[in-house]
Amino acid sequence: MGTADPPRGPPTRVQRFARTMRTAALFAVSVAALAIAMVMRGSDELYINMMIAAAIGVGFGVLLAVGLMTLIFLSNKSGHDADAASPPSKKDSE
Repeated sequence: MGTADPPRGPPTRVQRFARTMRTAALFAVSVAALAIAMVMRGSDELYINMMIAAAIGVGFGVLLAVGLMTLIFLSNKSGHDADAASPPSKKDSE
């Protein structure tokens, strides 16, 4: 007889962020490979430094954009943005 796994609740914010970043890493690698292909296709002379710089720049840019947008969405879902958008109460100003 096998033991049943305990029921899991909804994923936490950290788990959702980690899952999104894993997916984004795969996407960044594929976009960086596409950038390398474009550099190779458009240039007569290929320099290894140029290809490395293009791959790192494009890959890091994609990861940074996805990471920041993910943090914005997670912050919005958690309710932290509602506190910043609401006007201060009289109790806060005293």
